[in-house]
Amino acid sequence: MITKKRKIANAKVDANKAYTLKEASSLVKQINTTKFDSSVDVHVKLGVDPKKADQAIRGTVSLPHGTGKTKKVLVLCNPDKESEATAAGADYVGLDEYIAKIEGGWTDVDVIVATPSVMPKIGKLGKVLGPRNLMPNPKTGTVTNDVAGAVNDLKGGKIAFKVDKVGIIHASIGRVSFAPEKIAENCQEFINAVVKLKPASSKGTYLKGVSMASSMSPGIAIDTKSVQN
Repeated sequence: MITKKRKIANAKVDANKAYTLKEASSLVKQINTTKFDSSVDVHVKLGVDPKKADQAIRGTVSLPHGTGKTKKVLVLCNPDKESEATAAGADYVGLDEYIAKIEGGWTDVDVIVATPSVMPKIGKLGKVLGPRNLMPNPKTGTVTNDVAGAVNDLKGGKIAFKVDKVGIIHASIGRVSFAPEKIAENCQEFINAVVKLKPASSKGTYLKGVSMASSMSPGIAIDTKSVQN
């Protein structure tokens, strides 16, 4: 059953129109139906085959205005790095005790950072962390000796993204409480990062479609020309 609020929101979006990024960033605030500060999500359809290793797009980007959400970060490291991680603002720091907790099903964090030296111990956690996109990975900057830098980046608005099996990248780029200009700037920075990762083997149209939505609101189609510099 469609609620009254959702019907009003649906009526404000022209399903046959591709909006400019500026228009979409204003409209997404107008059609929000939740009482809480909803996330603003962007969905990018790419002309790639994720089954091919070189087209399995993944990367990171630091959003200029952050995500509006403070991430809970766990750093898995040896004792010599613990004080550095704690000073940088990591929420949880340690190794064996957290490996045991994760094996028991605990995953109450948003991101896990690990030093290269402890990765052999963490490998066995793949079955738990993999499906939740929590496995540390050098490509996303979460396997590093610079734990302070990684924690600072993550707390400051750095997000990781990757294409799913049907060729779409999903990312949260802000909150509906953000000014339209901040939503647009965060979205543009995210799109720029995705475009830079276009593989040489990808033929035809790379950026096939872009849409924006807040939690439980209708999607807004964005004109891809308005986000390609």
